[in-house]
Amino acid sequence: MTETQDSARAQSGTSTAPADGNPVAAPGTRTAADVVTPELVARLAKGVVGSGSTVNHTPFTGEVLAAELPESTPEDVATAFARAREAQRAWAALPVRRRAAVLLRFHDLLLHRQSEILDLIQLETGKTRLHAHEEIQGVVLAARHYGRKAPSYLRPKARVGVVPTLTKVTELRQPRGVVGQIVPWNYPLELSVGDAIPAFVSGNAVVMKPDTETSLTALWARELMLEAGMPAGVWQVVIGEGPVVGPAVVEHADYVSFTGSTRTGRGVAQAAAARLVGCSLELGGKNAMLVLRDADIEKAAEGAVRACFASAGQLCISIERLYVHESIADAFLERFAARTKAMRLGKALGYGAEMGSLVSDRQLDTVTRHVEEAVVKGATVVAGGRPRPDIGPYFYEPTILDGVEPPMAVCTEETFGPVVSIYRFTDEDDVVERANATPYGLNASVWTKDGGRGRAVAARLRAGTVNVNEAYGAAYGSVNAPMGGMGDSGLGRRHGSEGILKFTEAQTVAHQRLMPLGPSFGMTDEKYAAFMTRSLRAMKALRLR
Repeated sequence: MTETQDSARAQSGTSTAPADGNPVAAPGTRTAADVVTPELVARLAKGVVGSGSTVNHTPFTGEVLAAELPESTPEDVATAFARAREAQRAWAALPVRRRAAVLLRFHDLLLHRQSEILDLIQLETGKTRLHAHEEIQGVVLAARHYGRKAPSYLRPKARVGVVPTLTKVTELRQPRGVVGQIVPWNYPLELSVGDAIPAFVSGNAVVMKPDTETSLTALWARELMLEAGMPAGVWQVVIGEGPVVGPAVVEHADYVSFTGSTRTGRGVAQAAAARLVGCSLELGGKNAMLVLRDADIEKAAEGAVRACFASAGQLCISIERLYVHESIADAFLERFAARTKAMRLGKALGYGAEMGSLVSDRQLDTVTRHVEEAVVKGATVVAGGRPRPDIGPYFYEPTILDGVEPPMAVCTEETFGPVVSIYRFTDEDDVVERANATPYGLNASVWTKDGGRGRAVAARLRAGTVNVNEAYGAAYGSVNAPMGGMGDSGLGRRHGSEGILKFTEAQTVAHQRLMPLGPSFGMTDEKYAAFMTRSLRAMKALRLR
């Protein structure tokens, strides 16, 4: 059957797929050329500090999406930081409520103009529109939270002095200066502006290096932030190859925010440490989902689809290991496999498809290698297991593997694609130990009808976020609480107080009044020491802290 016949059948409402394969969602009517016009590219490119030229591509077809994008050199990075430092001083001098008001205006603009950015996210990442909308949800949640809460997070705080009433102590929060931010391709809106929001509102400027293949999304977000009232110099963008531009960003930054692979993250941490600047790193994961014996099987199977196949599995907090109690494993797997096989794949600019494309041939090669090696070594493909070039060059079916064991690569390495391995267990202590038997510790999921039991199991898992009866959105979307990884999954946290205070330096101002902290009023050293001894005992008796 030709691609034309396939599209015509999908348009008429009849899905086409290889035997036992996933159906194809109906195609849309708008194309990349309708969205990414030369005028749009030229307008957004003005936000890049760069003198060279590069292009990006759409995973849906592999074709060039935007030509003539500026490419930055290390010298351009230095220029961007110089501009950002000049703008940062005036920005930091504004009252925090003025800065927060920009975030709240950005919040409203993003919701109002979401159709524009949804198109760009889909075209640059290959994900479905619903998964692209998750990025909008994450960004507006962060903008609203820090737009409302930043004044309280950053306000001067009175602390108890060494001598109560005589020592007045105030804790201040000063911006670090210019934050260097290195952004991956998989969530180009959420991991660019979403992570920059707390840096901005705390008085910093940002020099951002988005991935070249998803740079239009970051540049569109910058343009919208400027429309909301942010001075242009506060947000600088550089584009270029990671090994060339990335080290230059780290070299000039006062603080580094990085999201990406664990291997690259180690290098970023070492470079930042050599300069004695701080960094936050969200890195890889091999996340586990535990389906306990009393779980609602239908809900758990539905949740597993979201957990494993959102954004085609190209999500740091996606589930790649699924542990199911032996007593319900067969029933669960039957329902999970049926839902997985029924998922509609597609590349339309609109809602309807349930899973999109991988982003590149590199990701496709990794997924293919992991699945094929597992099968050769004895694993069974329960669903999926094949590329889908009939839809697009990097499409791969959502895949469930059973019988996965070491030393299969898929057992321990991060696949970062639509592949999940099923494991059975009988003992709860044993499954917690197995779930924790990884150097990673980013996200986990527990399913049970007993909420108390679920929370108790969650507390035993070595992961920065754990969701009970949800995949990842419950913890990630709760932006008042911290989110981040343990072990090889990273350093630092986004969201909550930790997500903003990391972009500040704590400063203590202590004002000593009436008498000094030393012998005075004719006291000898001995009498002063005795006086302080009595005072310290009294403060303990008064339960002062």
